[in-house]
Amino acid sequence: MSQYSGKIVFYEGRCFSGRKLEVYGDCDNFLDRGFMNRVNSIRVESGAWICYNHPDFKGQQYILERGEYPEFQCWNSHNDHMGSCRTVRMHGEHYRIQLFDSCNYMGQCIELCDDCPFLQSFGYGRTCVNSIRVYGDGAWVMYEEPNFRGRMYIVEREFYSSHDKWQAQNPTIQSIRKVVNY
Repeated sequence: MSQYSGKIVFYEGRCFSGRKLEVYGDCDNFLDRGFMNRVNSIRVESGAWICYNHPDFKGQQYILERGEYPEFQCWNSHNDHMGSCRTVRMHGEHYRIQLFDSCNYMGQCIELCDDCPFLQSFGYGRTCVNSIRVYGDGAWVMYEEPNFRGRMYIVEREFYSSHDKWQAQNPTIQSIRKVVNY
C-alpha cells in the first residue's frame, strides 16, 4: 500500500447499515459510483482521509482518521451529505507550519511543529490566519474554534497565500493539530 492509499467505507445508514461504498483512493463524485450523497456512518480501515460534503472536493471538509464513525455527528457534521473524498497527502513524520495574520506571508507570524489547542495562548495575538506555509512532511488540521472544534480545514505541504486557497470562508483559525493517524 503506498503512502497515499488507504481504505474507507461509507454507509447510507447509521451504525454501518444499508448500502455501502468502498473507496481505495481519491473519489471526486460518489454519484459516479452509483452511491447517493447520503452518508450516515463511516469506517476508516486505513489511511487518513479528507471528505467533502459536495462532489469535486468542494464544500465543508472533514478529516477522518483510522477508526469507526457510527453516525455523522461523530465527524463533526450537521447533516448526512457527503459527495467526495481523497486521501491525505502524507510524506513522512516531520511537521512544520508557519501561520501569518496577513495575506502573502506578511504580518505577525508564528511557527509550529506540534499541536496547538489555542493559538492566542502561544503568543499569536489574532484570530485571523490569512496565509500559511506548510513545510516538512505532514498534514495539519486547522479549526475555527479553540480546542480543535468548529469548522475544519486540512492543509498539506504547500504555500497558501490567502485563506481562500485552503477553501476557508473566513480567516478565523484558533487551534491546529497534526494529522498523525495514517
